[in-house]
Amino acid sequence: MASPSNSKEKGKSLTPTINRQLTGKKMEVFYLFWSILSRFFTSVALSLLLPFRLLLTRYRRRPPPSATQIESVTLYEGTVWHERRRPVRHSFRYSVRYALFDLDHAPHAPTDHLSANGARRIAETTGPVSLLTIPPSVGYEQNPLSIYYCYDLEGSNKLLKKCIAEVTNTPWGERVRFVFNPNSDLVAKPLHVSPFMDMLGNWSLRVNDPGDSLLVTISVQHPELGDYFLATLKAKRKPLASAHDYALFFWLMPHKVAVWIYWHALKLWWKNVSFIQHPRYTNPSYREEALKRDRKLRCCPVVGQNKDEFMLDGGCDPGIVSERNHEDRLFVWRDAKWPWC
Repeated sequence: MASPSNSKEKGKSLTPTINRQLTGKKMEVFYLFWSILSRFFTSVALSLLLPFRLLLTRYRRRPPPSATQIESVTLYEGTVWHERRRPVRHSFRYSVRYALFDLDHAPHAPTDHLSANGARRIAETTGPVSLLTIPPSVGYEQNPLSIYYCYDLEGSNKLLKKCIAEVTNTPWGERVRFVFNPNSDLVAKPLHVSPFMDMLGNWSLRVNDPGDSLLVTISVQHPELGDYFLATLKAKRKPLASAHDYALFFWLMPHKVAVWIYWHALKLWWKNVSFIQHPRYTNPSYREEALKRDRKLRCCPVVGQNKDEFMLDGGCDPGIVSERNHEDRLFVWRDAKWPWC
């Protein structure tokens, strides 16, 4: 039985941690409302200016975009679907619009991403690079997932070799970047993407080579909940007639994505799904732990192909080592921006 003095000392040692967690929660709520309000007024003002900007651009004496410039951006329209199976069932879908930029030729590719040469260097490929993302609209960007498609050249053909994922969480705006196999891959969860999901488990990813249609599938494999979450993006190619169509095509698209995220977060809270605070307040070494779990995953010779061959917590038989998979995945994190930093 612990003595009163030991109990008192233990309580004192826990007090700073508890206070830090409570302070973190209060500040996150304050920053959430502040960011929503500031972005709302900024977007309203820029939306009111948008018709005048389009008219000015239309009547300004500029040469029309070339066929190469138009072809360097491909528009997609489709549906995002989320399904959570445990601890409660919850699913939803919403329409979404994406742009696929040929980074070697697109004149107005988003600036907050890798260049074509940067992506080639990371993926160790030699061919063209395309970026799938939701462009900013009227001063706001909301991109839960962007994907770089990195090709190798084989004669006159290009072969999709590697993909790079950029995952950004809401509302913090933190980002993690990593390389994955487009055919099928398994990645230890490296980022706190939702206050209703813990940091355990792995992401199973699969994408196709974008053409007239594109498909992205991500599932979560959890050591306790099993395959409890699935997200898909299915979209069809849309024609792009001019730069004017581009601005209108994505008008308020990032905002719609944010509304869906916040609305269904509120629904999960209403269904009594446990709220999980950001691990930076409770487990500052969560990134290092994700690296360790991913190294264990990559020691398996069948990563992403047969999920029965490994443990869901990322464990492998130490005697099974694949020379092809033993290297690090090269996670790169970006910290939250002000005011979340």
